[in-house]
Amino acid sequence: MIIDVHSHPIFYKDICGDKETLNFRKEQFGIFKQSPYPLESALIEMGYMDVAKTVLLPEDITTLHGGCIITNEEIKSIVDLAPDRFIGFASVDPHRPDAVEVLEHAFTSLGLKGLKLHPSKQQFYPYEEMLKPIYEICLKYDKPVMFHAGMSWQPDAPAKYSHPLHFEEVAIAYPKLRMCLAHFGWPWIHETVMLLLKYPNIYTDTSLLHMDNAKDFYEQVFTRNMGPLWIERNLADKVMFGTNAPRFRAKRLLPALKGLHFRDKTLQKILGLNALKFIGLER
Repeated sequence: MIIDVHSHPIFYKDICGDKETLNFRKEQFGIFKQSPYPLESALIEMGYMDVAKTVLLPEDITTLHGGCIITNEEIKSIVDLAPDRFIGFASVDPHRPDAVEVLEHAFTSLGLKGLKLHPSKQQFYPYEEMLKPIYEICLKYDKPVMFHAGMSWQPDAPAKYSHPLHFEEVAIAYPKLRMCLAHFGWPWIHETVMLLLKYPNIYTDTSLLHMDNAKDFYEQVFTRNMGPLWIERNLADKVMFGTNAPRFRAKRLLPALKGLHFRDKTLQKILGLNALKFIGLER
């Protein structure tokens, strides 16, 4: 089973009825040349690449930017259209005075399966005091956290907030909180690897940006920045497949990942088995 743990449905036509909202999304996400497309197109693309399930990520940037790129309610509405194919995560702006209430509503009333936080775009350090009640809600409901880590293409998103080392204190304070440091924390690959090795509750995903093509970039990261057997020998249980759609797509990343020639057992873990553990679907 292939699970894409990192997708942003900003152009799904079912939630693109308002032009002003769509323009806000484009400006805040930093992507301008794509247009809304029907849900059926997303499902066809998933089918073509054998992606069984996709995790949909919202983004609440209310206090700094005046709105949400995608709301929790919009994520819920998409999941309801294809519940066997989509897994919805929540977002909450930690600066909001009602952050805890918003998140608890997302987990209980909306049935969302995890939390997405973007320290760079939302401009906070992961170890700040205001995050503690949010992490405790995640523990209360046994929900994982998907953190943006490393560089962000989005405007007004300083990388300093998302350096992988800023997550270490969270991993120590909350050893039962499953955390994904997305994008392999690029460009801080070695720091991310250190955290993956040391802390059982930290994961990462393959939604790496690529400057030329996915094949060359994956080879650089997985065989030169890291030793060619690091994943096989040490990190096979910690890496999940993610695309960062619509910025990057499975049709580019999956062939590049499979071209690294991991053992079949390792590849199956990366493509889906690790995601089942992270999300909490493996019982």
